Formats: sequence, C-alpha cells, structure tokens
Amino acid sequence: MPDLVDNVLAKLAVLIAEDRFENLETDGLEIKPVPAATGDWRERHVSINAFLNTRGGILLLGFKEEGRGARRRWAFTGYREEAENKLKEFPRLFEDRKGTKLDLGAAFPPPQIRDFQGGRVAVIYVDELPADQKYVFYRRGSWKRLLTGDHRLTEAEIERQEEYREESWHVRELRPVPGTAIDDMDLDSLNDYIQQLNRPVKVETIKPDLAAARGFLERKQFIQDGVVTTLGMLVCGRHPGDRLGFRCHVHGYVEVPQEVAVAQDKQDLIDNILPLMENSLSYILRNIQIGISVEGGGAAVPQYPEEVLRETVNNALAHRDYSIDRQAIISIKPGQHVSIRNPGSFRPHLLIEHPDDPIPLRRIIPEAKARNPKLADVLRVYRKWEGKGIGMATLVNLCLENRIDLPTYRFYSEEVRLFLNAGPLLGPRIDALLDSFDAYIAGKMAGGLGGEQKLVLAYLMKAQWADERYRYTILLTPDNNHFEQLLALEQVGLIFRHSLSTATRPVFVVDKVLMQSDYRDELERIFGDLRSVDPHSRRCLNILWRYGRFSSAGTATAKKTAFSLWYEDHGEIQDIKEFDRFYRKVRYTFNKLERDGYIVRRGGRGFVLNQTYRDGRLPYGQ
Repeated sequence: MPDLVDNVLAKLAVLIAEDRFENLETDGLEIKPVPAATGDWRERHVSINAFLNTRGGILLLGFKEEGRGARRRWAFTGYREEAENKLKEFPRLFEDRKGTKLDLGAAFPPPQIRDFQGGRVAVIYVDELPADQKYVFYRRGSWKRLLTGDHRLTEAEIERQEEYREESWHVRELRPVPGTAIDDMDLDSLNDYIQQLNRPVKVETIKPDLAAARGFLERKQFIQDGVVTTLGMLVCGRHPGDRLGFRCHVHGYVEVPQEVAVAQDKQDLIDNILPLMENSLSYILRNIQIGISVEGGGAAVPQYPEEVLRETVNNALAHRDYSIDRQAIISIKPGQHVSIRNPGSFRPHLLIEHPDDPIPLRRIIPEAKARNPKLADVLRVYRKWEGKGIGMATLVNLCLENRIDLPTYRFYSEEVRLFLNAGPLLGPRIDALLDSFDAYIAGKMAGGLGGEQKLVLAYLMKAQWADERYRYTILLTPDNNHFEQLLALEQVGLIFRHSLSTATRPVFVVDKVLMQSDYRDELERIFGDLRSVDPHSRRCLNILWRYGRFSSAGTATAKKTAFSLWYEDHGEIQDIKEFDRFYRKVRYTFNKLERDGYIVRRGGRGFVLNQTYRDGRLPYGQ
C-alpha cells in the first residue's frame, strides 16, 4: 500500500513532467533541495525544530521551486552523497532552554534514500517530541509549524510550556501500580502496540517474550524499577480491573422512565484503554436514537455524527485524571443528550469565569496539551488522539455546521461532565426568536443575516443562556471558527466584546436587545401594575411586545406565540398532542387578554398590545 511519501513522489513526477507547480507542502511536509552551502542548512534545521515542537513531519530533500507566477514549477535537483553527514547530525543539533545540547535520536527514525527518475531523494522522518520534552531550541530560538511555514515561538508560549513541563514531570499516569511486575504485562497487546509503532517506518522489533521486551518497556515507561506504571497497565496490562480499580471502568446507563427500564440500559465496561474506547463508543451507538435520512435514500442516520462521539469518548479517556480512583460515566437521555462524566478538572488558566458580572461568563479556552502526555503519545500511534485541541475543535466545527447543538460542560468536585445536546444549533427556538427581531436586525445589517452569521449568533446566544444555568461552553476564538463572521456581527452592533475580555482572548456577547426576554417595565408603562396578571399571561404579553416592537409583521398570533413559548421551555416538538394541548392553553389566554382589553386584533394578521389600555375599557386606537 503506498505511503504518504510514495504519493507525494508520484505527484511530483507528474508535475515535473507537465512543467507545473502545485503546493504539496503541509504542516507535516516540507519539500526542499539539498543545500549547496553550509549556511543554507540552517533553514532545514529550523523546519526540523518546528516539527519536533509541533506534530512531527517529513523533510523531503531533492526538489526546488523555480520561476514565478504562471511560470512557477517544480524541478528535480536530487540528493548528493556529501549530504550524508549532515543528515546524521540532525539528532544532536538541538538544545534545551539553557543551551545544553540534547541527543534526540529517539525522535528520528532512520532516514531513507529513494530512487526517483534516474536519481535519488532523501526522506527525513521527524517525530513529535513528548509533551514533557518540549520545547527544544536551535541557535537560541525555538519554532513551531503552522500551516506550511515555520514560526518563531513567543516568549509567552515558551513560558506556558515550561510551566506545563514542570507539571508533567509529576504526571500521574506514571505512578507505579503496587504489587505488579513485568509478568503482569500482556505480550500480545505489547506486540500489537509495536506493530502500530512501526507504521510507516520500522523502529522496533517484535518481542518474543517479556524478558526481551524489558528494555523497551522501561524506555516507554510502561515499567519503572521493575513495577508496572498506570500507563503500562492501561495500554497492555493483564487484568487491569484487578490492578487499577475504577480507573479502567466506564459505566453506562440510559435515562428512561422507570416503568420501561430494562437490564440492557446499564453496562459496566472494564478493560485496557484501547478496547475501553471502542466498547464505550459501541455502547453509545447502540443506545442513541437512529433516524431515517430522506437525502440518503432512507439510510439510517445516528442522532449524533459518529466522529463527534468517537472523539468525545477518546478525549475523555485520554484526558481524565488517573490519580482519582473513580469511573467515567456515560449517560444517554434519548432525544435530549449524551453526557460523559469524567474524573478531573480543567487547569485554571483555561477557564474564563466571571459569574458575578451583570453579563456572567463561563468559557473554556481550547488547548492542545494532553493531561497525560505519555498516554497521548501511545494513543496517537493508534490514531485515537491527534492533539491540536481537536476534540473541542471538532465540537465547535460540527456545531457551527448545524450538525449538533451547543455542547456544554458542568463542573463537580473532581469531575467534569460534557453534554452533547441533541438537535441542531440553529433550531426552531432561534428561528422563532430571530423572526421576532427581523426588522431590528435588518436596521443594523442590510439584507439581514447570512446563514453563517445566524449560526454564529445562535452559538453566542445559547452560550449566554448556558451561563445562566451554570454551564460552561467553548470559547469561539480566531483559531477555531468563523472569526470573520464574528467581526461582521461586531461591526454592525449585533454582538460586542465583553468588558472583561482581553485583547488576546476576546469574548463576544450578544446585543442586549436580542437577549432581553422579560419586558415587565415596558408592559407596566402601558398597563400599570401587572401583579394581578398570571405568569403565563405575562409571558404571552412579552411575546406580543417583542413582535410589535422589533418585527416587520408588527403582530403575533396565538399559534406563533405558542411556538415561541414551547421552544423556550421544551426545544423541538417531540409530542404533537402535548403541543396541541399547550396551544389550546395559549389560545384561551389570548381570548381572555382580548376580553380584558390588554390586546386587540389588527386586521386579520394577528394581535397587538392595546397601547391605550385604561382598566381594560378602551379599545385599541381610541
């Protein structure tokens, strides 16, 4: 099966034959000629430094770009034998922050010299350094890989990583498991890990027995001083449930009415980390609702995209605090949410918390650093964890694609609970709300809101509603999504920066006009004291005030009011009979409000508030 380098070389062969250029470089691939002079090697060294500090990569030597504009093309320059010593130097070129030289041989799989069009090219593989070894420096500078370029790390970024390294030196995943020894390792699981590690380049031999594996197990910190670590037991330990307690447990249950509960709704999963991830995902997929896609020709469609469920499970088990002897808990409430309750907490610097501000804030800043860096390195080999903060990035991406509703978090003592909420982000409640403000919005933004702008506005509105319920949400940042839409909404005044946000972490909140739901003061200016009016009737008057003041229609019907109130309280309509009963209640309320003079009909289009109300005796307009 062709690997990445095979594919790139095949593409280059076509481009060279056609005298064309196409950008093939990525954040994990740099294509350059073999330097002719010593000084030119420094540029290659910077790229390798960036690979080490970011996510690893491949340096392909033997090609260069020529020409400009339409005449730009790839040219084959080939590999030169005198470069061999330069390639061998790579592992010893870098240093720590104090300038001490490092030997990073473990991060450099053997380079390859490959044939290409009658010549040869060099392929240098660079592994990402474990989190507790970053950052490394080159000539007193340190770089990161961003898109196709190498960028110098800022002092602030280096300081944050130094603090993280200090913390990671005491990682809880490396604590010894009392009473264990090398015989408590499973040889088949270990060799499976080695097989994964050897993709795409062989770096380790398969072990015939545990005695032959001792050096490898110690190097990977699966055992220390002859005792198995938590990491080793999670990855390839025998009988992990007996050794790790609840640290290798996931408990799952489905929240259904007691009268229909069945035994299959509950399950205790106990295993090593990899099967635990797969079995947890399977449990969720078995128990969530499945719909039928019309666009897919009647294909079954899970209520949540499988990729978000997979990444949520994997990230939960990758990031959990393994010093806490407590199980992870999966809870499924059909039609409402899937939640994962996980031992641990967020680092304080990742939280934006201002609960007592007039506009309270509870936000989580996405971060790529793993709580368990050694475990993350293993999971990366199995493609179970990618770094880059991809778990939260995926949640935000899918939310702003309207494929899931706003994810929220709730904090407990030594636990974090993530809610994956069912339904779209831009659902009936937001549609109804924006409809009631359509004239107001059009006055600020000519032509009204575009689709992406509606989604971003919905995200921010729901985040503020979550603040009121003591839930945390993921901060929208320049690095995750739709930042240009944030700026467009800010320019017209539909959102603004919270007074407590910073230049580096702007927090956007929604125009207070759009967020207001209680118009008691405005209503009492028309009707006087409303204490004698029941709460349900006051809510109906609130809807009529909003439509009358901010919508192009200027009126609201009982049906439109019923929809608005139902969506606020219940979300989407699941039971049409329940909604019909609620609609009859609203219609009865409208009739009573009309009899009492609070509202009047305007033509055949609906109702408005009686602006000339005096003890309910004067009709509208007199």
